Amino acid sequence: MGATQEKLIGRFLEAWGDGLTERPDTQAIGEALSEDVTWQLWLPGGPTLRGKAAVLADIERQLQFATHMRCSVITMTSDDTTVVTERLDTFRSGDRVIEHSLCAVFELDDDGKIVAWREYFDVADLNRQLREAKATVPRVGGDR
Repeated sequence: MGATQEKLIGRFLEAWGDGLTERPDTQAIGEALSEDVTWQLWLPGGPTLRGKAAVLADIERQLQFATHMRCSVITMTSDDTTVVTERLDTFRSGDRVIEHSLCAVFELDDDGKIVAWREYFDVADLNRQLREAKATVPRVGGDR
């Protein structure tokens, strides 16, 4: 049960990168999303983006400070409509490698497109690592 859905999410995660390529394949990422996708960036308390355009715009925003991404799946489980991943994701910010553990839940429609995406992780830990790396990141558009 869910093998097809797991393959779709596996390809989606691979599009983020292998840790060697500077940028993810945003075209492949976009093709995996439904037009009306919702992405809750982190739980608890994170913002929810609605629509493919908003999700892709936020991914471009994140690429201003994050490169060389890799989503390393530890565990994946699924049924016919939902895939849950436990992962250790890494990326570079400046000259630092940032690692963060997370769980993500993906809901898929009948066409195999992601309609809902929620990520659960320790945002304080991620922000601490980003603050430590910030000194090495060139400023774009001033302070944020």
